[in-house]
Amino acid sequence: MQITVTRKAIKFLPDSSRVIARFLYVNDHRAKNTIRSVLSMNENEVVSALSPVLRDYSLRHRNISRIFELHFNKITHLIQSLGEEPQSLSISRKILIGSYFTMEYSIESAAFFNPSIVEHPDQSETGLGEKRVILSFRATGEGHISSIVFRTGVLDKTNKLSIEPVGKMLEEAEYIRHHIYDKEAFEEQLNEMKDFHGIIPSNLIMRQLNDKFTFEELQKCIEEARKSLHLSADKEVLFNQINWLASSHYELDFSLDSNISERVIFPVSSNEKNGVEDARFVKFIDDDGAVTYYATYTAYDGTSILPKMLDTRDFYHIRVLPLHGEIAQNKGMALFPRKVNGKYTMLCRLDGFNNYIAFSDNINVWREAQLLQQPKFSWELIQIGNCGSPIETPEGWLVISHGVGPMREYALGASLFDLQNPEKEIGRLKAPLLLPNAEEREGYVPNVVYSCGSIIHNDDLIIPYAMSDYASTYATVDLRELLNELKKSKE
Repeated sequence: MQITVTRKAIKFLPDSSRVIARFLYVNDHRAKNTIRSVLSMNENEVVSALSPVLRDYSLRHRNISRIFELHFNKITHLIQSLGEEPQSLSISRKILIGSYFTMEYSIESAAFFNPSIVEHPDQSETGLGEKRVILSFRATGEGHISSIVFRTGVLDKTNKLSIEPVGKMLEEAEYIRHHIYDKEAFEEQLNEMKDFHGIIPSNLIMRQLNDKFTFEELQKCIEEARKSLHLSADKEVLFNQINWLASSHYELDFSLDSNISERVIFPVSSNEKNGVEDARFVKFIDDDGAVTYYATYTAYDGTSILPKMLDTRDFYHIRVLPLHGEIAQNKGMALFPRKVNGKYTMLCRLDGFNNYIAFSDNINVWREAQLLQQPKFSWELIQIGNCGSPIETPEGWLVISHGVGPMREYALGASLFDLQNPEKEIGRLKAPLLLPNAEEREGYVPNVVYSCGSIIHNDDLIIPYAMSDYASTYATVDLRELLNELKKSKE
């Protein structure tokens, strides 16, 4: 029996007008020439050059002069190399110099896709049968660099989604702080990476550090080691690997006067420089009832991927950490919304082909997994994977999956697993739940429907999904009809 899927008319489309102000740097020679030119101006010329810039761009960015000053601070070493003291310059000259090291980046000019949905922590001013939700998206711009962005809306009693006003003053985090590391745990994480580059001579660096150390202290030790040691090419790669791991831990703080639709999680660390991809958000309820929003996502540096996790309680302060362990090696990890039998539980795909399930006492360390599902039906024979975190229902854990079949067509499927023993499959749809229709199959990557997380509201399954890696929409499915079909599928 084919499950009834109700597609909704709403479309989330790329919008090239949504821009952030990024640091712009080419090389020292060109940068110094630019700085010299501004230093040669008299104060009236500085004000004259700066005024139209502030007039035009203050309408596009919140506190653009602060952004210019931050970017000025990134190149003060070049100013000192020209024989000038940065602190002696007027604020107007600093801001003007900073403006030359700033560019606009259109974060979603290419695509707006792979959404997930969670319940908003603020449910005030909602009516009977309504729920405020947060949708996350993968936004892709110039150079195919991906970031995480948000929209909020309210689902009414008929599950019609009304999107709340979208802010125009986009910005990255106001503050970015690197992690304070525990030496013993950091060395253990380095040892996990030995498969990439052989045995890491961590004593070259780690013996100089205290039991607790900062990112900046680690950078200093690395630079001192480079100066004092004649490093072979392989040792230099290893030092870069240490730095690569350390830079993946950080915290973000967004301005309190920003709307969530204006907050952009743009790549911060070196292992994310080509994008943060496919965040699977989930509302996690701990044993004591505390609520934390987690998202597993993939960091991509142009060559390698690194599974990572962020957590937040309010979407203002966000902490980012890598996932460790032997099975944290591939895309598509999805956390269960609570512990199962006292352990954190995760769906994953170790081999890019099958679905696995893993259990752990530590939410950031994943060492063992067992096979959960293999491709079975004609529409999923190339690969299967999850489309977000499992959803708890009275009948079992509902998992929305994706399968890849002929012509690399992506379709959505569904499975049901036992609540107490989620490695036990109760049922699995033989036919796809959702296939790309004529409108949805045209896009950046044709013939793809894909989701990173669904929820249940008013007895319907709400599935936000991407259309061929270009735009997004959502659909609803009657939950009882779906669960009944899943239970019958094993008969």
